[in-house]
Amino acid sequence: LTDETTWRLRLLLNDVTSSKGAKLDGKLFVIEGSFIEEEGYEPPQGTFVANERRSSSGEDLSESDTTILKVKSSRWKLSEDPDDPKDGLWIWGLFKEPLYPFMLLQIETEKLTLPSGIDEEADSIPPLKLFAQINHARKEDVGVELQAA
Repeated sequence: LTDETTWRLRLLLNDVTSSKGAKLDGKLFVIEGSFIEEEGYEPPQGTFVANERRSSSGEDLSESDTTILKVKSSRWKLSEDPDDPKDGLWIWGLFKEPLYPFMLLQIETEKLTLPSGIDEEADSIPPLKLFAQINHARKEDVGVELQAA
């Protein structure tokens, strides 16, 4: 989880209502960016910084691509199971790197204008506050692995 690696987060939104009242079920959105760790915290935590997607001519593609959610703010934290608090895995940290089997991720998005016809008033998705508990594993041969939430 460093700024050297770009991650593609695919978010399948269900039961989200647009500003005009339309249901958006099964709509897939993408956010690409990097997890930036803030040094000095245990457990590891930080922010997710979205990358700007640009065309070869330098145009910002996120302005015209309605499948790209823009990140307003974000936080992530590696964690034990938040639904099962107990003495936990911290004792393993005395002997080796702690396991932290979960990443808790919170992302706040900006308003997203949806495509509309020529004579139609534009519809939009209001700003969203998204939460996820993602399986996290650190493997020697491949590094960090995040699994579908």
